[in-house]
Amino acid sequence: MTAVQITVLYFAKSAELAETRREVLTVPRQLTSRQLWLEIVSHHPSLRVIEQNLVLAVGEQYVSLGDEELLLEPGQEVALVPPLSGG
Repeated sequence: MTAVQITVLYFAKSAELAETRREVLTVPRQLTSRQLWLEIVSHHPSLRVIEQNLVLAVGEQYVSLGDEELLLEPGQEVALVPPLSGG
């Protein structure tokens, strides 16, 4: 299985929990959105608390955590976008 380096961007609560706004991770090139989430959580277990309210953006396309197959390109950006409070 081929691995690629991706850039993970953390926003709002995810940045607070991960204690970073950006990092480079090496992950399998082909995996599901759920597997990608688990790869990220393996580096930052504290992120589990926002799993139910999180949206991933892979290459500027929103994906839900599930069985959606992803084919990642080297250097691709993945953003963790937790819900924003507002009013």
